[in-house]
Amino acid sequence: MSRSLRPLIACLTTAALLTAPATSVGESVVAGPGGASASLRISITVPAVMRVLENSHPSQLTPIVGGDWSAEQRLVVLSNMKRGFCVTLRMNTADVEAWRLQTEQTGGITLSPVSDGYRLCTPRPGRYTLLLLHEFEATSNSSMQSLRWPVQTDITAL
Repeated sequence: MSRSLRPLIACLTTAALLTAPATSVGESVVAGPGGASASLRISITVPAVMRVLENSHPSQLTPIVGGDWSAEQRLVVLSNMKRGFCVTLRMNTADVEAWRLQTEQTGGITLSPVSDGYRLCTPRPGRYTLLLLHEFEATSNSSMQSLRWPVQTDITAL
């Protein structure tokens, strides 16, 4: 059973037990003209969930023709945030002169450049598999050497 479903199932089980008639409760007699009444108010709160199920990319990049690098990143995110979430991708090395990011996402997902990288946003909750193609141009002193994965990935709720 998924850990994210356990609190919901526990809540529903408790609610069912509280609303079912108890066979061991004796009868009570209420004296007076008013009688007795009771009410039960149940509310179910679904916790906010944003889980990164996969963030795969090569840990080291080897140069391709001309000394530049290219790699694919696969990011799988599960979220129940009403307005979706955003992924901010930032460069974390000085060995890269220029960086291009491409993706063929649909369903309202937007990709836009920001001052220090890229921002990819989803419009609604769901499970998203994001395939990102990165192309990096090497600086003159870093060409022809391998490069440790140069992108920092941050995810925020909207």
